[in-house]
Amino acid sequence: MPTFTSHIAPQELARLASREYPSAETPVLQAAAEARAKGYDTICYPLTTDNWKTRWQDMCLLPGEDVKDRNALEQRAEAWRAKPAFLRDEITVTRLDEAEGAVVLISDWLELDASDDWVRHDAETALQQELAYASYLNAHTAVLPPPRNREHAASYARAVNACLHAVPFLELSVRISIYDPSVFRASSTPRGGRTPEPSSAVTVAPAQTPISTWEMWDLIHSTCDYNQRLSLTLDLTLPLPSTLGVLSQWLAEPVRHIFLPASAFIANAKGYPVLPKGTQAFIRDVMKLQPNIILSGTSAGRHGKGGESAYMQYIRHLEKTSPSVQAAQTEGTVEHFAQGYQDYLQAPLQPLMDNLQSATYQTFEQDPIKYRNYEEAIFLALSEWPRPGKILLCVAGAGRGPLVARSLAAIKRSGKDAFVYAVEKNPNAFVTLQDRKRREWGDSVELLYGDMRTLVVPEKVDILVSELLGSFGDNELSPECLDGAMRFLKSDGISIPASYTAHIAPLSSSKLFNESHSAKDQRTSAETPYVVMFNAINILSGDGGGVSGACGPSIQECWEFEHPRRDAVLDERGLPFTNSHNTRSAKLAFHIPHAGVLHGLAGYFEARLYGSVGLSIHPNTMDKVSRDMLSWFPLFFPFRDPLYLPGDSELHVSIWRLTNQRQVWYEWHAEAFLPVPRSTTRPGATPHVTLIKRQSQDGTLLSPRPRSAVALSPLIDAVDMPFIVETALEGGEGSKGVELVKIGQTALHNPHGRSSWIGL
Repeated sequence: MPTFTSHIAPQELARLASREYPSAETPVLQAAAEARAKGYDTICYPLTTDNWKTRWQDMCLLPGEDVKDRNALEQRAEAWRAKPAFLRDEITVTRLDEAEGAVVLISDWLELDASDDWVRHDAETALQQELAYASYLNAHTAVLPPPRNREHAASYARAVNACLHAVPFLELSVRISIYDPSVFRASSTPRGGRTPEPSSAVTVAPAQTPISTWEMWDLIHSTCDYNQRLSLTLDLTLPLPSTLGVLSQWLAEPVRHIFLPASAFIANAKGYPVLPKGTQAFIRDVMKLQPNIILSGTSAGRHGKGGESAYMQYIRHLEKTSPSVQAAQTEGTVEHFAQGYQDYLQAPLQPLMDNLQSATYQTFEQDPIKYRNYEEAIFLALSEWPRPGKILLCVAGAGRGPLVARSLAAIKRSGKDAFVYAVEKNPNAFVTLQDRKRREWGDSVELLYGDMRTLVVPEKVDILVSELLGSFGDNELSPECLDGAMRFLKSDGISIPASYTAHIAPLSSSKLFNESHSAKDQRTSAETPYVVMFNAINILSGDGGGVSGACGPSIQECWEFEHPRRDAVLDERGLPFTNSHNTRSAKLAFHIPHAGVLHGLAGYFEARLYGSVGLSIHPNTMDKVSRDMLSWFPLFFPFRDPLYLPGDSELHVSIWRLTNQRQVWYEWHAEAFLPVPRSTTRPGATPHVTLIKRQSQDGTLLSPRPRSAVALSPLIDAVDMPFIVETALEGGEGSKGVELVKIGQTALHNPHGRSSWIGL
């Protein structure tokens, strides 16, 4: 659940300082005590006072060229740069207990992205001084001033990266608005004149897009190499954009704090504070990240009803009505089952190489939905069986016996005369099967011990039942296992499952990127598919054909396996000669409607058990097919390096399922393309050419800066020519359709199974 923090403004600290307290009390400790009494978990306050701002400006921003004692001012500034230090009246706290558990705000007037080099330099020096003092007081989190100037965002990012290395242990959080295009136009007065105070007010500039601040955050985050001590404080002062695709980008980022001033609230019909609908929806969505909510200005009496407590009560109401929170609190849902496992990487099972533990079986057997659907599929197959007489069933991979029990229940429901064989290779689980046969099943079941790929069964069966599926359908070697088990099946027999398909979608998640790169051998860890209960992710792809019209849906099918295989070429034992028939490949094109960073691929599966009964973890079908099924989390295919994808770009993903005589593995690769207008010139058309010369100050003719009529790929080389040529065609349009320009690619991941594979 979220935590709540009360923002203590400088004016409030000044008011508290004017009171008299016992010797052990300070204004900050009094503010913390009052906040806790009101239900807050902690407080947030500025680390420095206006005295520090005044001294810094006097030292670092010279008032003009004709100032007296300029040399003395310069010497004073140089002395500070050599040994940065505070005076007592420049900071708000001095004691460990004042900083304990609190969130400190670094001076928001520091411009790390100022246009002037000296301002940036001195702002970075001041930032490191403030962070060093916060670290001295053992503060846990410091919120940095917001970036303001897109042109120098890289300088801001470099400064933050330097601070992360200079100040250990302290978590740094970048305060940034979800959208704030106008701040990129802010600039600092050069060192020759005093700079105006940066304004926190913003206006929307139509030339920018709502994702501009996200792109700036991504620049900072990637420059700092996804440092896990760098987090995000989202400022929700402004009304939010209504485009959900834009907002979802932030849900894949390390959002630790939400800054929510009273001015962001509006009064409802009764005068109580509420949030606009767009902000409400975002708050409900972001609750799955369990952020810290920083409430500011709630004691100012801005709204007529409810008082200060109404703001926190309203946010708690949004939390309770959050779909993700409601699902996590409802028993029987996958969200409730997966608590504690969100975004936690797990290695897929190796069912042929390893014998599962009883606790693992126990976990899977807690899934009532999967076994209910299996029983229904077996019941339908028995009910529709066309011939009279005894029906033979075989459960291949019986484990501890849940499918055997469900098969017997389906037989009883159908009223058919049937018998069950149960095959299991795990010697430990086979003991449990023997115990259940003695206590529960009796002569209605015969147990067979051995590997289904080589075991000889007494007779062929009519229905073969198995639960060998993995998160990607085939990633636990269901095709290979069932190749051998199909020897048990009569020529007109039924396999349950009858088929299954694998699906992928491109995703962004800084959390999963960090987790997959946390091992010492990053190449191996970043080339290993993982089972993950997704939480802080953003699916980058959208439905529709995209600009080129050639893209598929947001989640696309890779391949399918069917059982039994009707075209199988078998040896005298009934086994395939090789495993090459189980190789697969797919080349898929995804439309990327909003800019984002590719960190990996989400893998899902759908299975048809029998008739219309199935299993699915596909986000678009799971609720209809097998809602709240617990047995499978999705599969995550990581990429070693992030790949930035601009809005309206295309991502072409290639994925392969490969095999040799000992192993099965996946390889994956992606390419990014930008659709641009295709320019075509008709034969005989005469272009109008405008020649624009460019000269240097000494009169020398220079080659012009390249200019293009379309937004070409940043990877296209500019043509250096002595004149700028502008063309226009007579008698018609100059372009038809689009062409794809390549703008990036990933490495080929896991070639020849060097990092991850499933053993046969």
